[in-house]
Amino acid sequence: MSNRLLIEQTLESGEGIFRLNPVFVPRPFGKAGRRLKLHPDDYYALGLERGSIKERWFSSTITAQNGPLAAPDEGMSYVAVSYDSDKKFTLKEAIDTLGSGIVGEELMQKYGGWPMYSKFFDFNNPLFHHVHLMFEHAKKVGKLGKPESYYFPKQLNNHGGEFNATYFGFDPDTKPEAVKQRLRDYNKGDTRVTELSRAYRVELGTGWYTPPGVIHAPASVLTYEPQWNSDVNSVHENVVSGEIYPREFLVAECPPDKKNDIDYIFGLLDWEKNIDPNYKKHYFRPPVTVVSGKTHTEKWVSYANEYFGAKELSVEPGQEVTIRDGAAYGLICIQGRGTLGRFICEAPTLLRFGAQSTDEFFVSCPAAKRGVTITNQSPVEPLVMLKHFGPNHPDMPKTVPVDAVS
Repeated sequence: MSNRLLIEQTLESGEGIFRLNPVFVPRPFGKAGRRLKLHPDDYYALGLERGSIKERWFSSTITAQNGPLAAPDEGMSYVAVSYDSDKKFTLKEAIDTLGSGIVGEELMQKYGGWPMYSKFFDFNNPLFHHVHLMFEHAKKVGKLGKPESYYFPKQLNNHGGEFNATYFGFDPDTKPEAVKQRLRDYNKGDTRVTELSRAYRVELGTGWYTPPGVIHAPASVLTYEPQWNSDVNSVHENVVSGEIYPREFLVAECPPDKKNDIDYIFGLLDWEKNIDPNYKKHYFRPPVTVVSGKTHTEKWVSYANEYFGAKELSVEPGQEVTIRDGAAYGLICIQGRGTLGRFICEAPTLLRFGAQSTDEFFVSCPAAKRGVTITNQSPVEPLVMLKHFGPNHPDMPKTVPVDAVS
């Protein structure tokens, strides 16, 4: 049965804005960083077999590829109808029902819906060296390629975990055969594949763009990650922080007849990007300030790619601003309290698994273009939020400015 009437009423009562319920996602590997504002009793809310919760997903219309124990809707965002009720419907159903009335005509025509999502990645240990598939390879297993970007918010990084540096690609002098040999030896022992890579220490308040096909091992820093609607990877590093990852992690996204084909597995890499001698110049993303005044500051923190973008908006204490954007967006509040349109908007102190919050929203295209009025109700603290967009924001920078600084 369609929820069209309920969806329309909820969107109208929110003046074009949906309030979303928190979406927490467990992973069976690694250690939780415990920076998600989740109650300490809830990190194993889905049981030990599922692992601890290490991610929170935003504005998601896809499910997490999280194994046979995952619920069919794991990872998907739900719209909260009201604070007084548990009624809800998925953001995907709302967009499927109202289409351009939520995401705009351009995204509906080109993608048939909302094409990206974002997350907080929160591991206390570094993640394995892995590559997200390019679109041509993902298509062979019925999936999409996965570009993604990173931003390291200061508000959520009270500690840096075990290793606050990220590996990207390989040293420019690395030969393909050296990588292939490590892949052949996957089951023989620790391949130590990051010996062939290069690491960059995380600088809070900055970020990176990672194209599909580039191998990377993310740091143990809470990371805000706008990304394409996909959840596919191939893992090259078989031992991380003493934890062993079976060979299936390497070949899970390969066609059945290619799982023992080292040339095919190696071919999942975009080799020239991986050995780019100017990697930081091309893929590091310092924030680009577009507004800085007495009332508010707004910066692009993810930009210069063809898939998605993100901004950080900070409203000064006691100030009210009306912000207009040329595209729909999701939003997560990370500091302070105030109002967003008709909604209370506040960063949480402590969230319970399965409970509602008032820190996450989805702003429809019509509402974004009309403008959203934001009021900071604190006399002392800024109200800070992160806003994630699809590829169609007309003002997103297309290049990295030479003089951009953090």
